[in-house]
Amino acid sequence: MHVDRLIAYANPATAAALGVASVAELIGRSIVEFATPLTRAKISARMAASDGGVVDLPGNTTVSEQSFVRVDDGREVHAEVRSIAYTYEGRVATLSTARDITWRTETEHAARLAARAHAEVVAERERLEQQLRQAQKMEAIGRLAGGVAHDFNNLLTVILSYAELDFDALAPDDPIRENFIEIQKAALRAVSLTRQLLAFGRQQLLQPRPVDLDHTLRGIASMLRRVLGEDIELSLVTGCAAREVFADPGQIEQVVMNLVVNARDAMPTGGTLTLTTQLVELPDGPPSDPFAAEAGSFARLTVRDTGVGMDEATRARIFEPFFTTKALGHGTGLGLATVFGIVHQSGGRVTVASEPGRGARFDVDLPLATRPAGGPSETVSTTRITAGTETVLVVEDEDAVRVLLGRLLRRNGYHVLDARGGDEAFRIATAYTGPIALLLTDVVMPRISGPEVAKRLVADRPGLKILYMSGYTDDTTVRHGVRQAGVAFVQKPITSDVLLQKVRDVLDTENAGLVIAE
Repeated sequence: MHVDRLIAYANPATAAALGVASVAELIGRSIVEFATPLTRAKISARMAASDGGVVDLPGNTTVSEQSFVRVDDGREVHAEVRSIAYTYEGRVATLSTARDITWRTETEHAARLAARAHAEVVAERERLEQQLRQAQKMEAIGRLAGGVAHDFNNLLTVILSYAELDFDALAPDDPIRENFIEIQKAALRAVSLTRQLLAFGRQQLLQPRPVDLDHTLRGIASMLRRVLGEDIELSLVTGCAAREVFADPGQIEQVVMNLVVNARDAMPTGGTLTLTTQLVELPDGPPSDPFAAEAGSFARLTVRDTGVGMDEATRARIFEPFFTTKALGHGTGLGLATVFGIVHQSGGRVTVASEPGRGARFDVDLPLATRPAGGPSETVSTTRITAGTETVLVVEDEDAVRVLLGRLLRRNGYHVLDARGGDEAFRIATAYTGPIALLLTDVVMPRISGPEVAKRLVADRPGLKILYMSGYTDDTTVRHGVRQAGVAFVQKPITSDVLLQKVRDVLDTENAGLVIAE
C-alpha cells in the first residue's frame, strides 16, 4: 500500500477475507473503504500523522487491531495488522500482514456479555434476597405483634370489665368514680394500640363488603381538610367509575386517615396533598415476596404530598411498627404499619416512592369486588335484655378471664359451669344432668381447640348453642373456621355489656352458634 492507502498489491487470502471475488477488485482501492467506522478513524489519524513525516518513515513498524466489513455478507472481520514502512518505486509504502483474530474477538465479546449477564443475575439475586429478608422480618414482627396483642386482649378484658363493674357499684357522687373513668380511658387507648398491632400483623378482624372507594373519599373529604389545616391544599381526583372494592369500609377510612396524617406531618410549612383513584391491572408479584398481591383488577388510591420526602434507609423501614422519624412523644410509629397490615390483609398491596426534598407518593391497590355483599355477619338483637336464667358452660384457659366471665354471667342470673380446657369441659358436661343452653368457649386453647370442644359436646347435646371468643383475630380464627357465616363470635377485649348482650342474642336466635367442622 502507498501512503495514500491505495492498494497496490494483495494476495488471494486478503480478497477472501474481505469477501471479494478476486484480487483485481482490490487493486487501486483504498483500504479505508472496507474498514469499520472505528478502524477508519484510526487509519485517518495515522494518515494525518504521516503527513507530518512522523509515522511512516522507512523501517517503522506498527502493530494494531483493526476491523473490516466483508463486501459479500456484511460480517465484521477482526485482524491483528502488522505494518512496516519501506520505499516502493521511489515512494513510501507500507507492507501489511493481517492475522484473522475474529474468533478471539468474538470469544472476548461473548465473555464480556456473559460477565455482564452474571453481574445482573447476582444483582437481581441480591435484590430478591434483600426483599425476602425484609418480608420475613415483617412477617416475624407481625406474628410477634399478633401474639402480644392476644395476651393484651385477655388482660384488657379483665381491666375493662372489672373497672366497669366497680364503676357501676359506686354512688353517683362518689369521688372515686373519676379514677375509674381514667382507668377506662387508658384501657380503651390500649385497645386502640392493640388493634393497630393486630392490623400490622394482618390479624385484624375485618368485615369486608363491596365499597365504593370514590364515594368513601368524597364522604370524608371535609374531615380530611380539617385534619390537614389551612396551610395544606387538598386535591381530590376520583376515577374508579363506580367500581367497588371488596374491603372493610371502616378500615379503608383508617388507611386513608393514617396516610393523610403522615403526609401532613411531612409538610410542616404547608404544601399540597393530592388523592387520586384509578383502575389498574396488576401482574403477579415476585414469588419471593409473601406480601405480593395476586394478579387481577385493582382500584389504586394514590396519596401524593409535596413534603420533605425520605431517603432510602427510611423508606426501607417505614412500615415497621414503632419506627418513626418524629420527635419523642409525637407519634407511636404504628400509623403506616397499620396501613400495611390492613391493605395486605384485604388482598392488596401498598408501595411508596420518595426522595429527600421531593415529597412522597403512596400507592394503595385494593382488589375489585367480584362477589355480592352479605358475607359473614353477626345477628343483632333488637332488644337490650341481657339477663337470663339459662345454664352456660364457660371454657377458658386464662384463669383471670374465666373467673371474670363467670362473675358477670352469675350477676345477671345465669347458672355458670366453668372449665379450664376441653378435657375438663367434657367431664363437667358428662356429670351435669341438667340442660346446658350455651357453650361460651375460647377458640385457641392448649391441646383441644374451642371448635373441637363444641363438636364433641354437640354430639351429646344437639340443642347446645355456641358462642366463640378469642384474643386472636382474623388470621388465627380463619384457620379454625370461626369466620364462617352463621358462626357466633365475640372479639376480646370484651366489655361486660358487649358480652351480656351477645350471650343473650345467641340464646334468643334460632340455630345460632353453628358448630365448626375443622
